[in-house]
Amino acid sequence: MTRLNSLQALAALTVATASIATVFAPPQLAADQQKPADQTLTRRSDVRALPGQLDDVLMVNDNNPELITGEGILVSTFPQAPGLNIALNGRFDLFSHHVYAGQPDQLDSTLWLAVVAQPAGDAPVTLRLLGGSTSLSQATVKGQTASPFLPLPTLMAESGTAVASGPGSKVAGDLLRGDIANELQQEWLIAPGNVSPLVVLPIPVAGLDPLLNGRNLQLRLQSSGPVHIATLAAYGNGDKVPDPERWIRLLNQGRQSPKEHQPTPRGARGRMVYSRVSGVQIGSTWRATLTDPGSSHLNIEDAPVSWPISSLERGELQTGQIQTAELKAFDAGTAWAAHGNYGVEYDLTLPLRNQGSQQRTLAITLDSPDKNSSGNGQLVFNGSDSGPVMFRGPIEVSGLDAQGGRPSGRRRFHLVLRRGQEGPQLGQITLAPGETRSVRVRLVYPADATPPQVLSLRPVKQSTEAPVDRP
Repeated sequence: MTRLNSLQALAALTVATASIATVFAPPQLAADQQKPADQTLTRRSDVRALPGQLDDVLMVNDNNPELITGEGILVSTFPQAPGLNIALNGRFDLFSHHVYAGQPDQLDSTLWLAVVAQPAGDAPVTLRLLGGSTSLSQATVKGQTASPFLPLPTLMAESGTAVASGPGSKVAGDLLRGDIANELQQEWLIAPGNVSPLVVLPIPVAGLDPLLNGRNLQLRLQSSGPVHIATLAAYGNGDKVPDPERWIRLLNQGRQSPKEHQPTPRGARGRMVYSRVSGVQIGSTWRATLTDPGSSHLNIEDAPVSWPISSLERGELQTGQIQTAELKAFDAGTAWAAHGNYGVEYDLTLPLRNQGSQQRTLAITLDSPDKNSSGNGQLVFNGSDSGPVMFRGPIEVSGLDAQGGRPSGRRRFHLVLRRGQEGPQLGQITLAPGETRSVRVRLVYPADATPPQVLSLRPVKQSTEAPVDRP
């Protein structure tokens, strides 16, 4: 297969995976099925900036190039060029996401991805894996962790079995559950003066049609001392793992794997090319409590109310808030900010209070509105479920209504949201007059999502029956 054909295959699969899922509306949205197709829908909502902010944990963000077309350094924090000369110490993360489309005239090639590290000082360093996972798009041999792009419905509730579609979705779910892929070890002791491989993983294409595979890797690490980190790509001899000296030579040669997608300069007008990240970003978790201004609670009578998730330049829904992680340093010709916040965990607490005199019920949703028309008291949807996928991944919610009127524990759902699509109900929260309840929402923003989305609290039409007293 020629390089042109490989790239055409990549384009074809990109289009296919954007439209592959057949979306089924859950029962609570049956009424919406009666709406004419492709009709623009406007929903009144108070769209607020999301409270809180990103933490200051550094994340090595390795996503440019997405399609790897040559060997070399992907991103490096080593001091020698083209490294960014950043020593990572204590808590830091790594996010890596790449696609490989084979080599010209080869049907069984494998690209190998390595994460290497070296102490920045003269003392040995211990690295501990606090959490992390990795997944291919497609496995080619037994034992590889993989998650194909399955045609999933809009909403699926997890009931003991993980639900995923694509490697970004799989890894995000593993992080929420605390699962670790079999390919990862839990601790490394790195000797000073040596470049040590931490993880060496294949991206194989043998037997695939088209010749195309992808890998997502996320690591949450704790270091006992300062280290330099690099990710590298090398072609292998079939399924034979490259020897450690190969990685050292690639690093010392200083040759970068070819980059892609030159970004629009910051502040420039006209069409925006966000590009992809090859650098070190500031922030890996957004933790916040969502309350009314000046209050310790959120009055549920304020609903409908929505908050952006992963708002970005030219996509802040008129809130004035850009949640994008800034980059401490980045490679030339790559994105100057982590526009998608891929791999960032959102951990949000909603302390709800019913200050009214009647029992009230709310629904909680994650929506994917039109980013250009939404804001200023409204969210705009296209009324269609046929557009490209904008969000494909898991979300965890605690505190929903459960049997007997008690709040539930953690419940996880998998969502597939298309452009301009209202999200299905993840669940309901029913509060008697004066009652309070804390609801918690967690998600790891998955690779291949297109921001922004909104987290919404929406009133549910109240029953005419008398409210039920609670013990």
